[in-house]
Amino acid sequence: MADSTHPQPVQKLRGRVSRGDYGKGSKSEREALFIDTGSDRYLLRRKGGPVFADSELERHVGRTVECDGFLVGSTLLADRIEQVG
Repeated sequence: MADSTHPQPVQKLRGRVSRGDYGKGSKSEREALFIDTGSDRYLLRRKGGPVFADSELERHVGRTVECDGFLVGSTLLADRIEQVG
């Protein structure tokens, strides 16, 4: 898991995009998109994209993708997302 205080650049991080609960029981509770690498699960966001209801990310649900970007805590802030499977 990434150090939550410093963004860590990643390249070609591969995983399956899924929808799930985020922040259960908190004021931040909502349905969000995640990328599951098999060993880690990160909240998935696009750099410059909306925090909620990102239609560009929605098209990747259920697909395997490869991403470049930054890990910030438990969030992957993606610069590039490409379907690979």
